[in-house]
Amino acid sequence: MLSIAHTARELVARLRSMDWVLFFSVLVLLFLGLAAIYSVDLSRDATDLINVKKQCVALLLACIIALFVTNSNYQFLEHYRLWLYIAGILLLIGVLIFGQTIRGARGWYVFGNVSFQPVEFMKAATVVMLASYFSRRARRYFGWRELVESFVIVLIPVVVVMFQPDFGSAAVLMGIWFILALFAGMPMRTLFLLCIAGVVVFMIAWFGLFAPYQKARIATFLNPTEDPLGQGYNVAQAVIAIGAGGWFGRGLGFGTQSQLKFLPESQTDFIFAVIAEELGFFGVTLLLGAFSLLFLRVGRLVRLSRDNFTTYLLLGIVALLFLQILINVGMNLGVFPVTGIGLPFVSYGGSSLVVFLFYIGVIQSIAIRTVRVTYQV
Repeated sequence: MLSIAHTARELVARLRSMDWVLFFSVLVLLFLGLAAIYSVDLSRDATDLINVKKQCVALLLACIIALFVTNSNYQFLEHYRLWLYIAGILLLIGVLIFGQTIRGARGWYVFGNVSFQPVEFMKAATVVMLASYFSRRARRYFGWRELVESFVIVLIPVVVVMFQPDFGSAAVLMGIWFILALFAGMPMRTLFLLCIAGVVVFMIAWFGLFAPYQKARIATFLNPTEDPLGQGYNVAQAVIAIGAGGWFGRGLGFGTQSQLKFLPESQTDFIFAVIAEELGFFGVTLLLGAFSLLFLRVGRLVRLSRDNFTTYLLLGIVALLFLQILINVGMNLGVFPVTGIGLPFVSYGGSSLVVFLFYIGVIQSIAIRTVRVTYQV
């Protein structure tokens, strides 16, 4: 009886220590995503709502994983960082051999009706690996050696991802490294040299790595009117959809751009445009407000964190979320090239949903242990 009572008290203490504001902000994002996917399914006369059902199954699995991680000690990630990293690299190499090409990139394992995108797992493994590295070498000891070593950590998966090719995910991986390196104390002169190196690498990639469709996307971004019925079509329709939403939108399931199928990839790349058209300025404000609240709560944990690994792990997760939101919303607005990056928690995709809720489990695990220690002190 005593053990049961102790377990009950421990469970109540963990529930009280969870960040419920963050929990409800993520809940809002998930609800908006499911609502938009449901609307897109209606436009396809999908009476069985197959995408909604798949997303719900992925959500159930993701919640189970998030709950398990929440109740675990997140520090185990540092102990298994190398194994996670190696597993991610092997999965990326394997998908080049055994994977299936979807939307121009060979980046999916497909098992019947189930598909898995290993680059999402690689993003998580890279965040953990970089957090562990920078936690040991930040600030006082950060120099060229640390810069090169940390760059190699991210360069290996980036090169493999570029062979798919998946420029968007490669850019996100590089962005995570860059943001963490800045926080670790990268000198300004080094930043300047990296910018020059970035231009050189881009030129090499343009002539040696980018696929024709990727070059076309970048060219369309620089000159949107060049091919309005070809490469520029998606962005043009997304901008029209966003502008048509008004204050409160046309109503769920009544957006002309999504319902009449003018907007391609509406459940993934351009789901932001669907929400903007059907829920209007109110829906967009709710969406971006939930993301902002999430960032504020994680920022609070960064201030409360008591060790470098926790700090850099949280910063890595924030960097990943911020970059994916920035790129996705940017390409919907026509200010960034279309790269195939989905909107976290909102876009259709089981792999992405599972990994992002895994991050939330990690954040909640940190919150439980950080808040309880703070109260005890």
